[in-house]
Amino acid sequence: MWISPTLTLANDHVRLEPLSVAHTPELQRAVGDLSEAFWTSTPTPEGMHADIEGKLQRRDTGAMIPFAVRSAFTGEALGVTAYYDLQPEVPHLEIGYTWISADAQGTDTNPAMKLLLLEHAFETLGCEAVGIRTKWSNQQSQRAIEKVGFKLDGIIRASARLRNGVLDDQVLYSMVKSEWPAVKAGLECRITGSKTLV
Repeated sequence: MWISPTLTLANDHVRLEPLSVAHTPELQRAVGDLSEAFWTSTPTPEGMHADIEGKLQRRDTGAMIPFAVRSAFTGEALGVTAYYDLQPEVPHLEIGYTWISADAQGTDTNPAMKLLLLEHAFETLGCEAVGIRTKWSNQQSQRAIEKVGFKLDGIIRASARLRNGVLDDQVLYSMVKSEWPAVKAGLECRITGSKTLV
């Protein structure tokens, strides 16, 4: 297997640990009412166990490496993220299936976890590029992706269905290996000196 399913990544802000069904109660609390936003595919508290099991099934087939996101400050679970669309022959992968609790949004959680994921992808796995995507209606996600340093590749029209049944576009971004050093410096600058993180 290209990426170990037991992979754990950590820095002074967050810990990305292998997702398991044991995370269910913590993640049910963390997700709160995030799933009520029509533009997200965030699981409901009631659907969390099934969502985790689905990700673990994909992990077992080698299609995904899912993580639980944990605060290094409080120890509490904040959300989920994953490597997927794994292409070791390129090598290339995507980061996705990400959600973090409402309290952690706007903090250093996202840049700290993206730093870990991108650093491992480019510096350990040797990726030539890393992709990430979101829905057109999720403007908050687009702003966060662009703030990290991903470049817009394009839009796949009418390729996603929202939970309310509305048809949406997918917005595709990527980062290539040559862009990583500057992005890394920017992410490190963003999180350096942070004293608090939910």
